[in-house]
Amino acid sequence: MAHDHDHDHEHDHDHDHDHEHSELGEMDLRVRALETVLGQKGYIDPAALDVLIDTYQTKIGPRNGARVVAKAWSDPAFADWLRRDATAAIASLGYTGRQGEHMVAVQNSPTEHHMVVCTLCSCYPWPVLGLPPTWYKSAPYRSRAVKDPRGVLADFGVTLPASTAIRVWDSTAEVRYLVIPQRPAGTEGLSEEQLAALVTRDSMIGTGLARSPAEAA
Repeated sequence: MAHDHDHDHEHDHDHDHDHEHSELGEMDLRVRALETVLGQKGYIDPAALDVLIDTYQTKIGPRNGARVVAKAWSDPAFADWLRRDATAAIASLGYTGRQGEHMVAVQNSPTEHHMVVCTLCSCYPWPVLGLPPTWYKSAPYRSRAVKDPRGVLADFGVTLPASTAIRVWDSTAEVRYLVIPQRPAGTEGLSEEQLAALVTRDSMIGTGLARSPAEAA
């Protein structure tokens, strides 16, 4: 297991994220205050709002990344571009914005599995994965993903052959990672739309695998 750190960025990382967290914190407080007022006035149903947030977090947001993966699976030229310049390749599909300015795509293979963590906070590629899941921001995940990635994968129900190396990438304010999972067997002839339906959010973080056609049915 290799743990990739840019040791020189640590000070800048803290500085950038103090600023980022301040911005997000203020925004979060305003949103929550507005939600409370609107809820009290009967304009919104808190339960409906929870469904909306969950939809963005688990469905709409990750669908962008799933389309990136599906195109990489079906278009060798795009896959090569993604490896060389993920930021530009992803932007060509229209997925850009804050938290996704500098992207790196890492490709899973039978011999190497990639997993992403942010050890200092919760850097996450919002334009392609939506909102970060709660567990991604948790201290146990952030520490154990580095110390015991195989054990973390087991907790997510993923068991890899002992011969498969696990490489952990530390996302930062400067660089955020997108895992390109292995293409499932039996998907020859599927359209990009059908392939995208097999790509899960967790498979693009590295804590899961892409679904087989049978699992997606």
